[in-house]
Amino acid sequence: MKIRKENAITLISLAITVIVILIISSVATYSGKEIIRKGKLEELRTNMLLIQAKAKEYVEDANFKMGLAPDETRKEEVRRSVYVDGAKLEKVNAQEYGIDNSSVCYKVTKETLNIWGLDKIELKDNEDYLIAFDDENATVEIYNTKGFVDDNGDTRNSLTDIEEIR
Repeated sequence: MKIRKENAITLISLAITVIVILIISSVATYSGKEIIRKGKLEELRTNMLLIQAKAKEYVEDANFKMGLAPDETRKEEVRRSVYVDGAKLEKVNAQEYGIDNSSVCYKVTKETLNIWGLDKIELKDNEDYLIAFDDENATVEIYNTKGFVDDNGDTRNSLTDIEEIR
């Protein structure tokens, strides 16, 4: 009697192969999600840095035009001239956006981005970039109304907070 050897896959080797494929695909999926998450964070951070750089130019221009020790009327006049008329920013109430900031706050419009040469920045639905100008200290803080959710589930809206995420 002749014994035949079968070259077939056993049920155990098939199960092990399927398990290995599942493990590899789950690792790849997690890695892919993490890469997409980091890409979104970097896109937001880059957009905010570009807006901050342009906004700083305008705060310097406003400070120069205000002169030394301007009164509130002069400050408001210069802000309107530089920020609203020049940069086409829309003045907003920071508290309406949930921003606890006493600085003068403006919303970046599509027209603003075009004037600043930042037309590649896309304003998505229900998303705005806000600029809080602090004329006296010559600083600006950039906010994004959607923000970025960090690993702890906290939403980070300001550039300062987003810079802390690594």
